[in-house]
Amino acid sequence: ATRPEAEEEVLAILDLYHRVYKELLAIPTVKGRKTEKEKFAGGDFTTTVEGYVAATGRGIQGATSHHLGQNFSKMFDITFEDPDSESKEKIFAHQNSWGLSTRSIGVVVMVHGDDKGLVMPPRVAMYQTVIVPCGITESNKDELNAHCSALQKSLHKSGIRSHADVRMNYNTGWKFNHWELKGVPLRIEVGPRDIKNNQVVVVRRDTGVKATLPRDTLEDTISALLRTVHDDMYARALAERDANLAVTTVWGDFCTLLDQKKIIMSPYCGDISCEDMIKKDSARTEEIDDKAPAMGAKSLCIPFEQPGDATKHSCVHPKCGKAAKFYTLF
Repeated sequence: ATRPEAEEEVLAILDLYHRVYKELLAIPTVKGRKTEKEKFAGGDFTTTVEGYVAATGRGIQGATSHHLGQNFSKMFDITFEDPDSESKEKIFAHQNSWGLSTRSIGVVVMVHGDDKGLVMPPRVAMYQTVIVPCGITESNKDELNAHCSALQKSLHKSGIRSHADVRMNYNTGWKFNHWELKGVPLRIEVGPRDIKNNQVVVVRRDTGVKATLPRDTLEDTISALLRTVHDDMYARALAERDANLAVTTVWGDFCTLLDQKKIIMSPYCGDISCEDMIKKDSARTEEIDDKAPAMGAKSLCIPFEQPGDATKHSCVHPKCGKAAKFYTLF
């Protein structure tokens, strides 16, 4: 590929990453470019999507898309004939490197999980609903289990990934805890009274909110509710991220905000030596909060969407003194 074609692909892949995190995993990300210190070694530049984990107060790299330039094609003699040249001159390929890895699973666990276990986004959950029979007795167990199994098949036909837990060697409370631990988005409870009244009780994993829903329109209601769960999970993650995203040009505030488990946008000169100094001088020696970052600030990316004109400021580190080139997310 030519350089313009390769650069276009790098950004196209980055957009796909952003969409996967937003539309499938319900996680907001910041798109940007890695600093020279943090880019892929040997590449021309690295782009990234960065998330935020509130429990640790740190950003987390979601996925990277690298432009390698001709560095590796020259090393391994990877060429192609120039289609625009009459002489079919051979030129070295401009290469990229990208891929979404199992890192994304860890991001989901850390961003959405709670003290009860996983909280799975509906669009990637193995089971979107689990059906649990309640109030089982020796006389009604066959009817209840059959009803739950029939409901599972009906939901499955409607495109909803569902599972009926009709195991008889576990009680209802154990099943509730088991599926909460696994993060299934919706739990559907069915008891003798629900069968009689042609209804079910639905419990959301993300909020714990219960609702009694009519059986006749359940498939459409569940589909809509799963969309709502996804949107609400994304909105909560976005609100939490934005509440912990700060902008400052002052070094003292930078260190204070870092101790408060914030991610910070600050003007930065772009020099590797200065980035090392920022990390070293922002590290804590005394314990403030056992969950607050202690190892110093690390650059996450140079956001494509800048909060202002960084060139009007000096680099955030007071010992640097150079003019800033861009705001960088730490």
